[in-house]
Order: sequence, then C-alpha cells, then structure tokens
Amino acid sequence: MSAYPTALTASTAVAPLRGRVAVVTGASSGIGEAAAARLASLGARVVVLARRAERLDELVSRIGKDGGSALAITADVTDRAAVRAAADRVEAELGGADLLFNNAGVMLPAPFEESAAGQWQQQIDLNVTALTHVTGAFVPQLVRAAGERGVADLITTSSIAAQNIFPTFAVYSATKAYVTHFSRHLRAELGPKGVRVAAVEPGIVGTELQSHVTDEGAREWLAGSKEAMEWLAPEDVAETVGFLASLPPRVNLQQVTVMPTGQTA
Repeated sequence: MSAYPTALTASTAVAPLRGRVAVVTGASSGIGEAAAARLASLGARVVVLARRAERLDELVSRIGKDGGSALAITADVTDRAAVRAAADRVEAELGGADLLFNNAGVMLPAPFEESAAGQWQQQIDLNVTALTHVTGAFVPQLVRAAGERGVADLITTSSIAAQNIFPTFAVYSATKAYVTHFSRHLRAELGPKGVRVAAVEPGIVGTELQSHVTDEGAREWLAGSKEAMEWLAPEDVAETVGFLASLPPRVNLQQVTVMPTGQTA
C-alpha cells in the first residue's frame, strides 16, 4: 500500500513534499539554486550538490532561515567517485533520496567548423556522461523509495534546444537531445516501479550559462534576444519542478516545455 497521502490534509496542502528527500545537482546557482529553495519550501529535505562550497553553504543557511532543511555536499559531478560518495552519504545520513533533480550542465556554443574540441568535450562530459553517472548512482535509492513510500521522482533539466534548431549550438543541442531521449527511455523502465521520470525543456533562462559563452556571434544573438523579450527567471523553472514533484503519484508529466512568452523558437 502506498505510504503517500491520497487525500489533501492541512499539512500536505501547505507542504506537499514533507518527508521527502530531494537531491539537486548544479545547486550553487541558477535553476538548481532556485529549485532547491522551492523544494525546501514545499517541505522536502534538500541535498544541494555542486563544486562551490561557499555558495552551497550560503544556500543552506538561507533555506534554514526560511524554515527549511538542507544539507550541502561539495562534489564535481564529472568525478564518478565523488558522485558515488555523495550517494552513499545521502543513504547513510538521510536514508536515501526519493527525488533527484539532475540539473548540472554547461552551454558553450561555437561554429562547428572552428573545431572547438575542448568545449565539445566539456559539454559531453557534464551534460551527458556526468548526468548518466549521477542518475545511475541515485536510481537504486529512487526505486527503493518508490516501493516503500509509493512515489519517487527523477527530474532532469533538458532544453528547448533538444527539439529546435539553433546555429552554432550543435553540440549543446545534441547533448540535450540525449537528455530528453534518455529520460523517455528511463520512464519506460522505471515507471512500472513507481518512479516518475520527467524532462523539463526550458527556453532561454537568465542564468550563469550565458556568461560562459565565448563565441562572439552567440553572445550577440543572446544579447539581442534579451532586448527583444523577457527571459525566464530560474524561479519559473523551479516552480515547474515543484509542481511535478507535488502531483499525485499516479500522474507523470514526462516532458514539459517552459518558454518565455516572447520566444518563438
């Protein structure tokens, strides 16, 4: 029998994720930071995972001041041993995760003919390889939690670039297409075990990703788009993540596209 509440009570209405443990990667800024704060506000105990310890400590302190609960784990998700150690710590200290928000990623557009092999590899290492290993480290916890509590969630940040065509974004877009398709396959595999799998595909969001872009043409395109329309804020995507995790266990939105109102592609 599911341990998840089947009817709204005053407690679950105010804090629908109470009793759940959420791991958020890429939590030191942007969407990850906003999602961690949002999930904590909904009642989850949040594990924030990223490389920048000082930023994680500030986030944990802020969440605590707002009445939430958070634990910081400093780790580079491209380091398989560090990821495994993080998963083991979540298991030992919190009993395991029942929500993983896979959010760490990087965007480095450049004309393909420039052969920016280092940037290609950086995007593949983080957006594809690290994401796969993080998922592998936590999925056993999610499956067990779903069996014990009736629900678990695997939510991953993809991008509208997984669907649409953007010149100079070929490698980034390909990594995000992997994310979306990977999520579809995992939903088919894990859904029967009670684990909901969702890919969130945002349009342009104002985060640190834009500051990492070195290609002048891409920088000009981004600057022009910012003048032409209002970009999404990280909190907009965080609200979507909180919504997905708060749905009744029988409901799985497998793919959600979140676009700025003014973005047409």
